[in-house]
Amino acid sequence: MKHLLFINPWIYDFTAYDFWLKPLGLLQIAAIVRQYTGFEIHFIDCLDRFHPRLGRKYLSKPDGRGPFPKEEINKPEVLKFVPRKFSRYGLPLELFKEELNQMPTPEAVLVTCGMTYWYPGVQLVCELVRQRFGHVPIILGGVYPTLLPDHARRHSGADFIISGPGENQILPLLRSILGNRLVQEKEFENLDDLPLPAYDLLRNKETLPLITSRGCPFRCTYCASSLLFPRFEQKKPIQIIADIKYMVEAMGCQNLAFYDDALLLGSPFHFKPILKGIIKNSLSIFLHSPNGLHVQAIDLELAQLMKAAGFQSIYLSQESLDPNWLKEYSPKVLPEDLMEAVNNLEAAGFSRNQLNVYLLAGLPYQNWNQLERDVKEIVRLGLRPRLAFFSPIPGTKEWKKVIEQGFLRENDDPLLQNKIAFLYKQGEEVISKLRTIEQLLAEGTKTKN
Repeated sequence: MKHLLFINPWIYDFTAYDFWLKPLGLLQIAAIVRQYTGFEIHFIDCLDRFHPRLGRKYLSKPDGRGPFPKEEINKPEVLKFVPRKFSRYGLPLELFKEELNQMPTPEAVLVTCGMTYWYPGVQLVCELVRQRFGHVPIILGGVYPTLLPDHARRHSGADFIISGPGENQILPLLRSILGNRLVQEKEFENLDDLPLPAYDLLRNKETLPLITSRGCPFRCTYCASSLLFPRFEQKKPIQIIADIKYMVEAMGCQNLAFYDDALLLGSPFHFKPILKGIIKNSLSIFLHSPNGLHVQAIDLELAQLMKAAGFQSIYLSQESLDPNWLKEYSPKVLPEDLMEAVNNLEAAGFSRNQLNVYLLAGLPYQNWNQLERDVKEIVRLGLRPRLAFFSPIPGTKEWKKVIEQGFLRENDDPLLQNKIAFLYKQGEEVISKLRTIEQLLAEGTKTKN
């Protein structure tokens, strides 16, 4: 039997939390490889907080979220200016080595990376794989090699880079590396052709992610969705309903997080039928929207369906209440859209305390007074403001501004794209304003509780 090893690396960061975070892209590729090759699949998840040999339990909240194990480490030199602790999140190093030592020698190792500035986790995985297996081919995909392919080729330690969606790249690449005997030819024309991600590789399947679409037709200046997936496409509702039914009944999934960037686009023909299917099949599941929902799409019917289908965690992508700011940076929404959505959700039975509102924080030269007013208004309305911190993402319009304004240079270490590091990069005045707003948030949370 020939083997392939899939690895989800550690996160290196100032902060990290399991916000329904699973390596969905890697699991999708694993499902394809398992179905269309003769290889046996193995998986090591460095972010597995349910590993039985961790030594302590990392308990989940009722909605499935929870803390990662972590080990504080020395900050890289380029991040020394940030006065915060830096950690490696995930399995202890020795436990990962034990897992690696138990694996049969693979024909190739497939690795993912979810953020450009998380690449040190990839580097360490590649280093330890080399120590254990010698010069086995290592294939890297995900956000990091898609947005920074040249850096990934030079610095990741991987032999082969996949940029962009990998479903039609992985099989030809494996054929070229390993020969044709064990790898079939297959091309996927659309999302409906893809098999269900290999969720069975996860140790805990009570909380799972799902995408019903890829990409986003909106072009917010700070967002990389259209760079990662240039074409917006949606799965057929009937397939999504079948997938959710299987995840609930066969896998025991209790919390389902939608990873879509534009979940509600065309909802009368897409998401409303999905919700109706969940209701019709009496699927007992809690639904979550961590990526944020487009508020202008939430009419009363949709809100009622969301309530009946089991939505628990609702995050609304408002970003700002300043109409001029929205026109320039995020033309998908208007300030008045928020209250219309809130009124519909409230009429459907949701309490305002359940509704989280994303506000973007940390853009260069941001009007922090406006952000402070926005936070106060969200609190006054009885909603929960959530700061979504800006990260300068290569290829976006805001990235070009960041370079032009001299905050970063094109060839700077991607670690400086870290959202916390970029805040401190802007100076003490910004940090002081942020502390004021965080105090407002703390007071608002205390009032609600």
